[in-house]
Amino acid sequence: MSHEFIVEDSEILNESPILALRRDTVTMPGGSSAKREIIEHFGAVAVVAQRDSGEIAMVRQYRHSVQQRLWELPAGLLDVAEEPALRCAQRELQEEAGLSAARWHLLCDVVSSPGFCEEAIRIFLARDLTEVPRPEAVDEEADMTLEWVPVEKAAAAVLRGEIVNSIAISGIMAAYYAAEHEDVLRSVDTPFELRPTRLASRRAAQWGEGDLKRV
Repeated sequence: MSHEFIVEDSEILNESPILALRRDTVTMPGGSSAKREIIEHFGAVAVVAQRDSGEIAMVRQYRHSVQQRLWELPAGLLDVAEEPALRCAQRELQEEAGLSAARWHLLCDVVSSPGFCEEAIRIFLARDLTEVPRPEAVDEEADMTLEWVPVEKAAAAVLRGEIVNSIAISGIMAAYYAAEHEDVLRSVDTPFELRPTRLASRRAAQWGEGDLKRV
């Protein structure tokens, strides 16, 4: 029989607007216990917005943790109480790329750093695109640029090490494969079982509806 990892104790060490740090005491095989620090997260969405010609929308955004501008997909946090992942993706596509889409599919779900973080990202494929007004950008997004890139060139850029954002890599390579294998695409109604809930539930209980980035 496989070992059942039971949480014996749990404590919140730190709260910040977009994440929290939790320490769990967990039973290990053999009967011992060990402490594991976990970054609690809201989860996120990303969008591969693809034209009929095969080009995809890529954004270049400054990321202070690595102090570089990275090529990424339009993306954002699931930081609105009980907002469906698809609705969040539609909002982020408009905010970051000034686009709406008539046709949506699920590409893949990604856990970014499961060794210490519960962040999970749902990546959508959006097609039949239309330009829409884009809200005024603030902070890093005010510096963001948008470029249309053929999906095969984006995949090649991944292999050359020019695209290093893990979410972008996952979405690009999945879209590149799906271009020749349409039958692998899943419905947007597929349950998002990996979506984190602890941080969002705790904030929702405290603040109710709306923006959960409050402490």
